[in-house]
Amino acid sequence: MPFINYAAREITCKLVYYGPGLCGKTTNLQWIYENTQKEAKGKMVTLATEAERTLFFDLLPLSLGTIRGFAARFQLYTVPGQIFYDASRKLILKGADGVAFVADSQAARHEANLESLRNLQQNLAENSIDFQTIPYVLQLNKRDLPTAMPAEEMIAALRTRNEAVFEAVAVNGTGVVETLKSMVKQSLARLRSGTPA
Repeated sequence: MPFINYAAREITCKLVYYGPGLCGKTTNLQWIYENTQKEAKGKMVTLATEAERTLFFDLLPLSLGTIRGFAARFQLYTVPGQIFYDASRKLILKGADGVAFVADSQAARHEANLESLRNLQQNLAENSIDFQTIPYVLQLNKRDLPTAMPAEEMIAALRTRNEAVFEAVAVNGTGVVETLKSMVKQSLARLRSGTPA
């Protein structure tokens, strides 16, 4: 559910990048952060664990206009991908206004993608967030690798609700902006319509 700061005239939406370990969630956020104007972003915070990092930063796009007189701000988060960090993933999803599921295109990671997608649906439900209505995007990352599965096979296995799908190579920014724009557009449309979370 968006946070409304009446004093600053801002609505803050929480967008979460979810997926299995080492699929490219962090790489997406780092690319966005490095390629965003300084005045439009807050400081990036990194919470490191032994096996993975969780990132977070504020993004205040300068050209989106206003919603009922309020500027839109987005907080971008990644979740740790390893299954033993499930409590952290659940906590980070709390209050999410949009989710990008980042799938690893490598054939050897197919089962990890499926497990992570089931885990996402379960954790959203435990946070009382409806998976069928939350703004949602599917990103097929690491499309440049020789072990990448055909996109059609991945879409058949991972697409659940006719959501937008973007092929990506997050290390060079391919598909990264498109994924973010789709989440932002869906979140703004939901805010403008007044649809509850």
